[in-house]
Amino acid sequence: MFELIKQSSASKARRGELKTTHGTLQTPFFMTIATKGAVKALDVNDLKRNRVPIILSNTYHLLVRPGLDAMRRRGGLHKFMGWGGPMLTDSGGYQVFSLGKMRKITEEGVTFKSHIDGAVVELSPEQSIEMQQAIGSDIMMQMDVVLAPDVPRIIARDAMEQSIRWAKRCKDYLNSHRDHSMTKDQKLFGIVQGGIHEDLRKRSVDGLVELDMDGYAIGGLSVGENPEDNLRVAAYTASLMPSEKVRYFMGGGKPEEIVAYVKMGIDMFDCVIPTRHARHGSLFVWGGKVTPALLNEDDFYSKIIIQNAEFEDLDEPVDANCDCTLCTNYTKAYIHHLFDMKEPLAERLATEHNVRFYMKLMETLREGVEQDVI
Repeated sequence: MFELIKQSSASKARRGELKTTHGTLQTPFFMTIATKGAVKALDVNDLKRNRVPIILSNTYHLLVRPGLDAMRRRGGLHKFMGWGGPMLTDSGGYQVFSLGKMRKITEEGVTFKSHIDGAVVELSPEQSIEMQQAIGSDIMMQMDVVLAPDVPRIIARDAMEQSIRWAKRCKDYLNSHRDHSMTKDQKLFGIVQGGIHEDLRKRSVDGLVELDMDGYAIGGLSVGENPEDNLRVAAYTASLMPSEKVRYFMGGGKPEEIVAYVKMGIDMFDCVIPTRHARHGSLFVWGGKVTPALLNEDDFYSKIIIQNAEFEDLDEPVDANCDCTLCTNYTKAYIHHLFDMKEPLAERLATEHNVRFYMKLMETLREGVEQDVI
């Protein structure tokens, strides 16, 4: 499934290929968020034009609506949304965590109230896999227990152990129900938990490696931890992961964080930042000509708030170093005007720009590994 192609001599960064049913992915890569089966403001042609290699959708939201049966009737999410490329589905653990008092966690699974109509929904590790099979994602994530970063160590330990048990249940169910999948040869990743405690992280890695998962994700580091803890725990955890398997940092994040994580030897990333920021007029701008060496600079990018008055009369591209639709066809003054008038086109162009920025970031990181610059 994963083949290591190049190890950088400048850091622990690496280049590889991840083979999936719907295509081969060049690592490291970033997954654009399509939570409910769509990237907000973009269609699949926009994604293809901006060289988006893989999208991420969410099991929780698709379970609530349109639901398991509807997804099966439509032949899976690839057919439903017209996307022919690879897809990863999150199990929904983070979304259930975010429900707070609206959810209850037991050994069997989680019970929660739908954010749509308040209906009580039960989700077990087995049901999570069943739903992900109906969605037909190329990569499924195990169901895990996500906790706040400040919980007592004993609670973090118990949640980590429960996540290992749930990983086994997920894998056992998948292995006994392979013929139920909308996509052949679906892969299942384990999620390393343990909070900010290194010994718990090691125990989690050991437990998941014993199960021989198809890949390993670093979870629980995008729910409120401080940046220093994130970097420390991520570096330690990545060092424990098998080199022959792909490594995924869940929910990270900012461009400078992704560069740091790639240098730790992490291969996969996702975050809502590029699309969410775009909808609020926050646009990423390169700090110069885009080369691998630029990414080693502290100021390799900046952000502008395009609604600010300073852009009202600027007849120049948002970023002369960007090749997206916005930057090659329109001006700062025009996109400022679109946001000012609340035109839907504003969100579309801004989202495409930020997504293209992230794709160019990953392309340049891969180039940097090849050149031993990153």
